[in-house]
Amino acid sequence: MFRFLKTLLGSPVPGLTPREAQDLTRQGALILDVREQAERAQGFIPGSRHVPLGDLGRADLPQGQVLICQCASGHRSALAARQLQARGLDVRNLQGGLQAWQAAGLPTRRGKQT
Repeated sequence: MFRFLKTLLGSPVPGLTPREAQDLTRQGALILDVREQAERAQGFIPGSRHVPLGDLGRADLPQGQVLICQCASGHRSALAARQLQARGLDVRNLQGGLQAWQAAGLPTRRGKQT
């Protein structure tokens, strides 16, 4: 139980604006889309990897690479980022999620990612 509370209340995960996240991806960071498949089909960030929040614990994720968690609004991705931080991964949270990304005029795609 203590570990669970530490995960929830641990060190704050750094947040990024959409532009900061885009810049970090150009330097090799990976965006993890933690939304459900139906949400992702409506639009996603090109180059992002889909790992629904419920599957995050079983996901094989790269060590030594910055991971940027992203959802629709930033809430679920903050939870995901804390989970990954507790696993010792270098993680950030996209503040405002896909909504903020789109509001910043950054590219998205619909359908299946190629």
